[in-house]
Amino acid sequence: MTRLNKVSRRGLLVGMAAASLLPAPAVLAQVAPGAASVRRNVSGFRVHDWRDHFDTLKNGVILSDTNSRMLQYWSEDGSVYRVYPTSVPLTDDLTRRGYTRVVRKVVGPSWAPTPAMKKRNPEWPDFVGPGPDNPLGTHALYLSWQYYRIHGTNDTRKIGRRSSNGCIGLYNEQIADLFDLAKVGTQVKLI
Repeated sequence: MTRLNKVSRRGLLVGMAAASLLPAPAVLAQVAPGAASVRRNVSGFRVHDWRDHFDTLKNGVILSDTNSRMLQYWSEDGSVYRVYPTSVPLTDDLTRRGYTRVVRKVVGPSWAPTPAMKKRNPEWPDFVGPGPDNPLGTHALYLSWQYYRIHGTNDTRKIGRRSSNGCIGLYNEQIADLFDLAKVGTQVKLI
């Protein structure tokens, strides 16, 4: 056996150890024809260009992609750009898509379930004030659509998942950042 064909035990072990440090190859799921594929959390991010959705950056723009479970923000002058992972509505019938805008900003928001939420979950409280039990987290951007918000969450397990009753949720630290950047009048589109 020539030296090139000879594999030592030490060489094999070193090679296996080195290979274990490399990222695992992507495993493609086999999906039966007609079956729905499953999108995973953060790996499904799809970055968009604001020009494909807005005519101008006036007042800044927020684009929330409910399929990718991510939100993008661009400042009015284009100098600030952010991407945040989000939680999205549980089902498509709870998901509203289209254009809206930020109409109010609240630090320490209070929460009351909508009539539809209360019907689905009669055990929920009628009102929750600001604090650690509040499902809106530390900050909320109220949209021109009644009952719809972009807000924080105190339950970080929700981010990257279908877990809301219609709103877009962010980690509290990230909604605080977006809250400082966005203003009343910021354009918003949910896709």
